[in-house]
Amino acid sequence: MTSIFEFVNYRVGDGVAEITMNRPPVNAINHQLARDVIDAYKFAKDDESARVVILASALPEVFSAGVDLKMALEFDGQGLRKFLELFYYEHHDVLYRLGKPVIAAVAGHARAAGVTFAVSCDMIIAAEEAQFGYPEINVGLLPAMHLVHLSRVAGRHRAAQLLYTGDIVSAAEMYRLGVLNEVVPRKQVLPRARELAAKLARKSPIALKLLRDAFVRANELDYRRSIESVVETTCSLKDTEDSTEALMAFVQKREAVYTGR
Repeated sequence: MTSIFEFVNYRVGDGVAEITMNRPPVNAINHQLARDVIDAYKFAKDDESARVVILASALPEVFSAGVDLKMALEFDGQGLRKFLELFYYEHHDVLYRLGKPVIAAVAGHARAAGVTFAVSCDMIIAAEEAQFGYPEINVGLLPAMHLVHLSRVAGRHRAAQLLYTGDIVSAAEMYRLGVLNEVVPRKQVLPRARELAAKLARKSPIALKLLRDAFVRANELDYRRSIESVVETTCSLKDTEDSTEALMAFVQKREAVYTGR
């Protein structure tokens, strides 16, 4: 196990690199966790002993609860933009050029930006017990990347329902919508991800790299442009009174009072 990062552990064995997030209690995403995951991907890209990558959580019942709301409270629109340039743009760029398949092992709950970490991978193995959700609308934010991703996978109308309501849904429902590859009991999530990774690691590294490069190019031609568009809207919302009120009400555990400003 390599602990060269503050909130991420990195290990490699039998051609498989495992990037394990570890920021208790819920892997809330701040600048440093986002930076660590991105840098771990960069490390794996240059690690000649790694042919496949797994992203997992050290917390047994939580994959990631999303953006750290304490940090979000401090942001204005420009502060949010700086974070999203890291979390969306740099994150997307490193995965685009990684040249190795990435499997998300989601043994625990995933929310909002935590779902972003998972769906940014090539494949997702999730626990039957895991739940997923896009609750940004309830805290005065937008589910930026998911406005682009979810409708492509689940269809426009089902995506609209999940994104507009912020409802939390089961892994079984996410599998039915096509977001997940497999759903297994929690204890089998990491073993199954490792089994799939080992199968891929036995293939020709150059063939696998060229296949993934071609697959990514074929499926993400206009993806970055779409993400940049929704990021602009997200940052504009952050400067409104209602966005601040929603976050404060959530933290203070009270009903929000909206003014439409």
